[in-house]
Amino acid sequence: MPARGTGWKSTSRRAFLMRAAAGAFAAVMPCPAIGQRAGAAGRVAVVGGGFAGATCARFIKRMDPRIMVTLVEATPTFTACPFSNAVIAGSRDLKAQEFGYDKFPGEQVLTNFAPATAIDAQARMVGLSNGTRVFYDRLVLAPGIDIRWDALPGYTESAAERMPHAWKAGEQTILLRRQIEAMPDGGTVVLSAPADPYRCPPGPYERASLIAFYLKSKKPRSKLIILDAKDSFSKQQLFQSAWKELYPALEWVSLSSGGKVTSVDARAMMLTTDAGRHKADVANVIPPQKASRIADLAAVADRSGWCPVDPVTFESKLQPNIHVIGDAAIAGAMPKTAFAANAQAKVCAAAVVKLLAGTKPDSAKLIDASYSLVAPDYGISVASVFAPADGTLKEVRGAGGMSPLDAPTETRALEARFAHGWFSTITEEVFG
Repeated sequence: MPARGTGWKSTSRRAFLMRAAAGAFAAVMPCPAIGQRAGAAGRVAVVGGGFAGATCARFIKRMDPRIMVTLVEATPTFTACPFSNAVIAGSRDLKAQEFGYDKFPGEQVLTNFAPATAIDAQARMVGLSNGTRVFYDRLVLAPGIDIRWDALPGYTESAAERMPHAWKAGEQTILLRRQIEAMPDGGTVVLSAPADPYRCPPGPYERASLIAFYLKSKKPRSKLIILDAKDSFSKQQLFQSAWKELYPALEWVSLSSGGKVTSVDARAMMLTTDAGRHKADVANVIPPQKASRIADLAAVADRSGWCPVDPVTFESKLQPNIHVIGDAAIAGAMPKTAFAANAQAKVCAAAVVKLLAGTKPDSAKLIDASYSLVAPDYGISVASVFAPADGTLKEVRGAGGMSPLDAPTETRALEARFAHGWFSTITEEVFG
């Protein structure tokens, strides 16, 4: 996804945009009804406890405490993907990525920690692996992504143990980190980036940047190659300008130059493209993705593997009374990021509350801001505004912006601090 916007005019413009984001979110939150019997206004089940699902569950309950809200999540600990690239590069501990749901009972959000294994849209019921059945009037799915194991010849679940994708934070994150740490100086790291759409468009390039930083510091004779299934990517000019300055040996091979990986051989540590083969000491294969399997079980995913939704309510275009938010949704021009998931969750929460009350949901603008670290003290960002139009979400031209190409070192360091501040703020809001 190419970088968008016309460039930041000043730090005050960024501050204005971020305040506008907060204001937009607050605008969809009516004052909660106090002293009403819980459950009198309906039942909502939310499947998936990440940035989208956890936000949606809490905001529905805050908007109308009478609604009975049940959050279904496979495990009691959520491991965040934003900033997990710093874990791979050895500058952050995985524990800093882990968050729990201790605050949810205090807000009277019920929690069930077991995978959702079935959805009966007729009976309006979610079945869990432990035998529990959760009934709903409205269902919100925020299931995230699954890897398309059939999309890249040679790339299987067992191959991922030698060529980790690390696109779901956790064990794979640590596996890739240990492989890079164990690689001798002078080795080659090959990163394979997929075609759009996929989770976190700038993610592969931030990861490449931070791995390059680690190699420059610890293994300076080593090499990093990005094999890309695209000719353009998010924040491309900013990344490439930074690479030229900081990591001149980093090699990016575009689609037109033969960068698309067509098959892999995990045993031989070989990646094949139309232009040739690349032998890797460490291979980070980020494969094509789709909505998580529960989307198929709910019959809300189309042939693309993703879920078409109404841009105002995020209700599925394939199944009534089921909403889809976050990475799994087809959200038009809006990218699959944690910020976007959080924004969609709030708009969806407001829509669900109004639909349960029998009133018409409001059409809202949504903001997405994406920070990336090129080095621990070097940040870049892009922000955009989106609005429902013609049955999808379209970018509001001229309403966003991105980091200037000619920013001084101090500005890059400030952006890095903004990135850390954003992560602290969003995780506190969602889980704290």
